[in-house]
Amino acid sequence: MLDHVSFSVNNFKQSLHFYDETLKILGYERVMTFDMEDNELAGYGINGKPSFWIAQEKEPNLNEAIGKARGFHLAFLAPTVEAIHAWYQKCLELGGRDNGTPGPRPEYHPGFYGAFTVDPNGWRIEATLHHYQA
Repeated sequence: MLDHVSFSVNNFKQSLHFYDETLKILGYERVMTFDMEDNELAGYGINGKPSFWIAQEKEPNLNEAIGKARGFHLAFLAPTVEAIHAWYQKCLELGGRDNGTPGPRPEYHPGFYGAFTVDPNGWRIEATLHHYQA
């Protein structure tokens, strides 16, 4: 349904490091980086196709509330339960905050397994698997 999603970050270099390191655990990589006149952008995905973008304006709009969109969160598909645990730990190591430890969430649906963090910019992110069997 969705082709891609993007959001702004407060510190582009810190965010590059955070997402480079955490997303590679889930099998994604940075596939594009642009340093444009007005902003810096990076796109992450697989097979050269970016589906997730981060950006920072060079002259930030101080009225923009980065990391504060009520109800917004972003979920990345994970290949395994082990990858979810490693992703969660790496997020915490790199300045993310806990927002839900790794584990099954049968109340969401049978087979759901996920972990939830808040990135250094305040964005809520998740790693999830939909076919978990204990």
